[in-house]
Amino acid sequence: MVLAVVYFVLYQALSLAMVPFVSLAGEPGSASYVLIFFTVPILLGGLLLVAFGASVGWLRSLFARQSLGGRGWMWIAIVVVLLFNVLHLLSIDYGTAGIEYVLTWLLTGLFIGFAEEVLTRGYVVKIMREAGHREIAVALVSAGTFALLHAGNLLGGQSLLATGIQLVYTFFFGILMYLAMRVTRTLLAPVLLHASTDPSIFMHAQYPADGAIGAVANPGNFAVIIVGAVLVFFIRGRIAQGARSTS
Repeated sequence: MVLAVVYFVLYQALSLAMVPFVSLAGEPGSASYVLIFFTVPILLGGLLLVAFGASVGWLRSLFARQSLGGRGWMWIAIVVVLLFNVLHLLSIDYGTAGIEYVLTWLLTGLFIGFAEEVLTRGYVVKIMREAGHREIAVALVSAGTFALLHAGNLLGGQSLLATGIQLVYTFFFGILMYLAMRVTRTLLAPVLLHASTDPSIFMHAQYPADGAIGAVANPGNFAVIIVGAVLVFFIRGRIAQGARSTS
């Protein structure tokens, strides 16, 4: 929690540092807006996390093949997230959005996926496992930490109701990201899944295309909540003492 709070404070400070450049940001639907208010802060936040990991010697083990695998049913998490991400990407008006806006969001999504997954499915999971906790606790704490990071959107003027709904969504999205990591045994899986999630959702919301695909994609967040709420009850396992010592 201390690690998450420190990261949150530093990230918010980096976001506030972008305020003097607001005149260069343009409209919310522009590439420059995304670059200044999303890309740069999350890139710098990711670099801070890399610096921290390097300072304590955790980076290599973080991206190594994990000793604890998963069950076949855990692939459901990957399929659900990937399905709605593809549907969102197929229901964007790319002609109106423009290539610069799309490429900027795709790059930003990669930074978001890396930073947020390294912190929550990387460092938080590593700390919890090495403390000897069961995997259900590991999943809940990593997902809870991930969700609470988004409470900071209240500082940006987002309503309490919208933030509350977002916290519920991000918690269960975090559960699915944990399952993706378990079944693939690598942190890269949730990083890439997460990297495709934010751009697809934000671009679809900003530049929705007409058609039936968009209507099917819209309930995606609720599907994530429902699937996550069901699958969390099946999480089992625990890292053996020998594996923790080796790590």
